Order: sequence, then C-alpha cells, then structure tokens
Amino acid sequence: MKGHNIPSGDLRRIVAEIAAEMAAETDRGTVADYIPQLAKVDPKQFALVISTADGEFITAGDAETHFSIQSVSKVFTLALALGKLGERLWTRVGREPSGDPFNSIVQLEHERGVPRNPFINAGAIVVTDSILSDYEPKEALAQILQFVRYLASDEAIAIDPAVAKSELDTGFRNAALANFMRAYGTIIGPPEHTLGVYFHHCAIAMTTRQLAAAGRFLAFDGQLDPGGSRVISTRMARQINALMLTCGHYDGSGEFAFRVGLPGKSGVGGGIVAVVPGQASIGCWSPGLNAVGNSQLASRALELLTRRTGWSIFAPR
Repeated sequence: MKGHNIPSGDLRRIVAEIAAEMAAETDRGTVADYIPQLAKVDPKQFALVISTADGEFITAGDAETHFSIQSVSKVFTLALALGKLGERLWTRVGREPSGDPFNSIVQLEHERGVPRNPFINAGAIVVTDSILSDYEPKEALAQILQFVRYLASDEAIAIDPAVAKSELDTGFRNAALANFMRAYGTIIGPPEHTLGVYFHHCAIAMTTRQLAAAGRFLAFDGQLDPGGSRVISTRMARQINALMLTCGHYDGSGEFAFRVGLPGKSGVGGGIVAVVPGQASIGCWSPGLNAVGNSQLASRALELLTRRTGWSIFAPR
C-alpha cells in the first residue's frame, strides 16, 4: 500500500502538524447531549495516536485522557461473537449499510426484526445477545471487558459507571429496538439483560493510546502484531474491516470512505478507531460531533492524515 515507507520522524511531524491545526479549529461540532454524562465533556479536547507495525506509538494532544468509547465497542463485541458463532451470526444480523440513523426503528420493522448490520444499535444489541446466550449478564460483560484489556495489553481499562447509568436511565429507543426484535425472535434472551450488557460495554472508558493499541489486531489480519499472537482468523478480521468501511460511521459511512479511505468505527463519545491494513492502527478522539453523529475533528484529522501519508486501501501496492 502506498505510504508504507514513511519514516517515523516524518509521521511524527505530520501528526504534530495535524494536532496543531485541530487545536486552532473554532467549529468543533456538538457533544452528544442526549446522554447526560457525555454532555459534560469539554469539546476542546483532541488526540491522535498511530500505533505502527513495529509497536511504536506516535501521539499528539490529549492521548492519555479517558473517554467513553460508545459504539467503538461494537467492533470488539463483533470480534467476540464471530469467534463464538462464526458464520451462524449472519442469520441474525445483516451486512449491508443502513442509510438511516443509528437508532432508527423504521428499517427494522420493514425487514421483520433483522438489523441491517452489526454496527447500528439494533445490530449491536443482537451481537450482544449472541455473546450473552451462554452466560449470566455479569459474566458476559466481564468477558467483553477482559477481551478489550487483552487487545490493548492494559488491565486498567474499565467501565465508567456514571456513563452506564446515564445510558440505562435514558436508553428508551434502544429498549424499543430490543423489545421489537425479541418479538421476532432475533433476540433470544430477556431484553433487559441484553440491554444491561450493551449499555455497559458502550460505557467502557479508554484513552486514545489504548484505543490505537486495541485496534492492532484488525491492522494485522487478526494478529496482535505482524506474525504475533492470533486473536481471530484472517477471514474474520477482513470481514470486520469490510464492515467498518461500509457501515462504521452510520449514514456517514460513504462520506468517511470517500474522504479517508480506511476502515474505521466511530462512537458518539467522539472516538474513532481506523486501520491501515498491514501497517498501522490509529486512534483519534474529539468529543464534538457532526450532523450524523461522528466526531467532527477526528474525521477531519484522519482525512488530513491519509492525504499527507498516501495511506488508503484503494492505493496501489
């Protein structure tokens, strides 16, 4: 892929320049105020971290500040569910972009309770239910959290209880989605158990550095490092990357693919994880969101990064 021979010093310069440009931005988007705890986050924050193939971390900005990863957690639960169920998972959730807001019920009703993809809320609730099927809620949540800690090589990663409570107290649309799917048999367990686990894994708090580390397995064909320990199969890693490219930014996924050209997954906490296959994992965070619920500055920063490095899955090798 074009850009793979960029010296470390050049990458550091590019990252520092982008961080400086983002610091000067006046239009920073709007924080997710429909989740009360997220409404309290300072929108002036920004971080960009690149984790390279040789294990180096190139950082800028607020890279050690914890934030709620929200829907970025759906990447990790999907990897767990695929490892558990394999291709059987796709009988309960689709693989197509939705073109609708992430919490929409309209399409779900039209398609008889089967969500379009695992990254919209309905799809992620189904994925959570599939993990929960053999466990009690606390056991399933512990498994998800331990998996994220393993990926990031950091046992300190935890759930933010205030954010989890905030979601539980206000997640009425998600409750509607879960109950609707339970009526169709897409969700098997009690909806309140599935929702409890779902809200809590969305409330996992990480730093941008930890997020970049946790995404490495998708940059290296399912391995933590090139030639290292295997997390999931090559096929599954490539499937997840394909879904991140086409569905990872809700109804802004096409725009992100057009401007950035990398698989990525966003969350309304302002985080984005993106991967340069075979080369790097990237974490980027800024709390202010654009009109479709993706971080305004993180999206812009990743666009600048790919322009200046030549990184793109569409570039000739």
